[in-house]
Amino acid sequence: MRLVHINLLQPGMKLGKRIFSEEGLVLLSEDVELTSRLIGRLKDLGIGYVYIQDAATEDIIVPDMLQEETKRRALVEIKQQFQHMSGFKSKNQITHFGKALSGVMNSILEDIGGQKEAMIMLMDMNSSDFDLYTHSLNVCVYTLVLGVASGYTRQQLMEIGLGALLHDIGKTQIPSDILHKPSRLSDEEYKIIQQHTTYGHRILKDEPGIPLLAAHCALQHHERIDGSGYPFGLKGNEIHEYAKWIALADSYDAMTTNRVYRQALLPHQAVEVLYTGSGTLYEQWMLEKFRDCVAIYPVGISVKLSTGEVGVVAAIQPRVPQRPLIRVIKDAEGQVLTAPYEINLATKLSVMITGVEGAEDSATLMKHEQLNS
Repeated sequence: MRLVHINLLQPGMKLGKRIFSEEGLVLLSEDVELTSRLIGRLKDLGIGYVYIQDAATEDIIVPDMLQEETKRRALVEIKQQFQHMSGFKSKNQITHFGKALSGVMNSILEDIGGQKEAMIMLMDMNSSDFDLYTHSLNVCVYTLVLGVASGYTRQQLMEIGLGALLHDIGKTQIPSDILHKPSRLSDEEYKIIQQHTTYGHRILKDEPGIPLLAAHCALQHHERIDGSGYPFGLKGNEIHEYAKWIALADSYDAMTTNRVYRQALLPHQAVEVLYTGSGTLYEQWMLEKFRDCVAIYPVGISVKLSTGEVGVVAAIQPRVPQRPLIRVIKDAEGQVLTAPYEINLATKLSVMITGVEGAEDSATLMKHEQLNS
């Protein structure tokens, strides 16, 4: 299968992967044949890319970071616990959800640990909109990959994993009309949104089975190293390392997920935006580690090469994720090849990826979201 920009879809193409709503419900199943009406509906939903079946790429398998059952169970548990916390105000109420979420964390860690060299792959590019529960899971998975790459112990992975999974739990205390407002927030509304960090800390700090460091992750994940973040304007080493990792994963997932007001960015565009905050918003060494852990060109996406040819990313090479294996499907004149062939960019250094077929460079539109995501 391959990942195709919405503007390049044509009637008769068949879906290669299911498309989900923001509630996690299946909107369209794999094998569905697209019509002009369905393509128009996908555009209305703001979906930027979909996976389609394709004879030239039928053997290209798009990897999933989590097993389907692990993901399903995690989302059910996250949704249940977050909905239970909705409207929670008492400072002394203890809810005992630590045990349930620790079980979820163990399953996630087993899935990630079972991969020879885990990398950050896109989790939900074919979903219709941003969703708090899915976002929480994505940030958790991305953060754990970074933790594994950083050599964290099992205990540290549990701490940072729970912190990432629950980093936005304070948003359960924010009025829904503000949290889901499709247009720009007013200054007053933005101040209310910012309170989710302190709400989250209050909910988690005395919760049995939840490490205190997880509560600090909820409190600090919007702090930035130059002091421009919130709620306290902390700088540099005043911010815990866990919170710095979660900040990166949080911003990355926000940018690579569809929103009602814009389409998702591709990974390489999101990483470019993150790099504009190097040394000011984020630690440079952390950005470099993050970049090395991200599959910036997702498996299945069509890319333009410096040779003028067009190819599909066939596989990611963990040692050099920026130089994937490419299956060339169109020649420099744009003609479809009857016999596609592969180029290994890790060894063919004279060939470069110059762009993504059908994509517009919208990364500059995202720079303002690094503090607002």
